[in-house]
Amino acid sequence: MRQDRRDVLLGALGLMALPAAQATQSPQSWPRALQVPGGIARLSLGPAARRPQARTEEDVPLLVLGDAIDWGALVGIPLSAEPGEARIRVLREDGGTSELPYVIAPKRYREQHLKVAPGQVDLSAEDLARYERERAHLQTVMATFTEPLPQGDLRMQVPVPGRRSGSFGLRRVFNGEKRNPHSGMDIAAATGTPVRAPMAGRVIDTGDYFFNGNTVWLDHGGGLLTMYCHLSASDVKPGEMVKTGERFCAVGATGRVTGPHLHWSVMLNRTMVDPALFLEA
Repeated sequence: MRQDRRDVLLGALGLMALPAAQATQSPQSWPRALQVPGGIARLSLGPAARRPQARTEEDVPLLVLGDAIDWGALVGIPLSAEPGEARIRVLREDGGTSELPYVIAPKRYREQHLKVAPGQVDLSAEDLARYERERAHLQTVMATFTEPLPQGDLRMQVPVPGRRSGSFGLRRVFNGEKRNPHSGMDIAAATGTPVRAPMAGRVIDTGDYFFNGNTVWLDHGGGLLTMYCHLSASDVKPGEMVKTGERFCAVGATGRVTGPHLHWSVMLNRTMVDPALFLEA
């Protein structure tokens, strides 16, 4: 009888119109919502018999989780986003689309001044050509969107113990010149310290990059990716699976660094977001 009542409820909900944008009421609580540049919006898509599809204004697919009672879209907000109203597009089963607005609040990040080798700020023609090649390759890596989608709680474990030496969103100034804000979390640790997967995933890229040094990318499904930079060693190859808590690389000081540490980034819908939103406070 209980199952019959649930079936009736779901059938009735399937006829309801898509509600206005609001924080999703799904029991899933991770990542935490923070609607600021570099944060994450959790938007309720309402009830539907099947998982809806949703995309950003730039037509990038979004991660949609939940169930027939309430689906929710997780939206990574770029650090470059202007405060104010933004919107996503929801694809309906009849082939039409609906726009769902949400509001981005302002956030001011701290500024950090760093000294590095001059050749890592003002690139030579050869280094610039290398960087452009690497950037083109990484664009294809960052566009990864695979199934199955991540299941259950998206809470992550800290990949390596240590002091957080560089916070997400820092406005970085190298040798007096402003550069892009810091797109990850820096964790200070000795060279060789094991790095463990914060959640299960598949290795989609490894390489030695000009700025990031030895790097590994993990794919967790649905456009949720994580990146690990400046490594001294990597134990995995593309295509391999790693389990939550499994060692797969080690802290180092490769690439553009001032000392050994792990740079850890989390990407959602091709947007770097604050990793702290996936961790317990």
